[in-house]
Amino acid sequence: MSPEMLINEIQSFGLRLVDPSAGAPSRRGGAGPSDHKALLVNGRPIMAPVHTAAAFISPYTALKPDAGGESVIERDGLAVGKVGFPGQPRFYALSTADGIPYSQIAVLHAKDVLATTVLQTCIRYESRKKTCQFCAIGQSLAAGRTIAHKSPAQLAEVARAAVDLDGVKHMVMTTGTPNKTDRGAAVLAESARAIKAAVDLPLQGQCEPPDDDAWFVRMREAGIDALGMHLEAVTPEVRARIMPGKAEVPVARYMEAFAAAVPVFGRGQVSTYILAGLGDTGQAILSMCERLIALGVYPFVVPFVPISGTPLEDHKAPSSDFMHGVLKPLGAMLAAAGMTRDTIKAGCGRCGACSALSAYEELKP
Repeated sequence: MSPEMLINEIQSFGLRLVDPSAGAPSRRGGAGPSDHKALLVNGRPIMAPVHTAAAFISPYTALKPDAGGESVIERDGLAVGKVGFPGQPRFYALSTADGIPYSQIAVLHAKDVLATTVLQTCIRYESRKKTCQFCAIGQSLAAGRTIAHKSPAQLAEVARAAVDLDGVKHMVMTTGTPNKTDRGAAVLAESARAIKAAVDLPLQGQCEPPDDDAWFVRMREAGIDALGMHLEAVTPEVRARIMPGKAEVPVARYMEAFAAAVPVFGRGQVSTYILAGLGDTGQAILSMCERLIALGVYPFVVPFVPISGTPLEDHKAPSSDFMHGVLKPLGAMLAAAGMTRDTIKAGCGRCGACSALSAYEELKP
């Protein structure tokens, strides 16, 4: 099985683990790739669903790792490949002076990416009529695995330790939306200044489009190297159904914001997350991706993974065939445009672990 199809299959079906303790801890709840485990497929980091309902009955199983930390992947009992497990990061053993574990401030994603949700709250999360149906931002907070607001000083301290102890290469800062004006840009800029004063680490900030395009320059001057503004879904009908509150910021405003942000951050340094499998057709996704690439925006298309405890916990992930039908032409489009994963300074697109997209970018025409 080709690497891109193996990744597609694992991310669509999920993965059962004979030894759940192998490698770094899996993640439950919260923002980002939740209910996942980090794996290395031919050295390529991927995030595999392991705590979802689908994963419990997946045909894919990772056997107990050998002495070298490598595990055989089986599909219905037949070996189809091997995977490794990134180890437990050393910075997880540390705490701040006031006793907060570093792992409650920022976590390791995939292999060498530090990630944090600066504000673990959102103005829409507590409203059933407004919340994004896939969002679990409050789960890790309620479970005591994180804190509501990570201060700039805390983030700087943990970032420096993650670089020094674990060789972290870049950092992702996302945030719940705190207001309807800057929409998180201010807190990201404040955090970036402190981090860059402490350590030379490429940073991506993620927020909704702020109401004033001047925030793009402010974030860049604060030290944010790449920006993510996430559409999640591309058609108005799906956006209104899946994320009624966030859909109040229309696609047209996102496109305006992308056009304003690219000259500030650079071509390929502005990205958007698109969750395939929420209802958008493959053609709708590809049509939007063509528009985005023309603007200089990197469309990071990932398979939707249902998270336990959310309204969409029983929603099926897209099939591997659906993802193949989207990612193969998209990978070719990005390669032709010279906007591949390795050209991005920091962030989800640079990491690439939540999708097989980067593997498709490397396929020869």
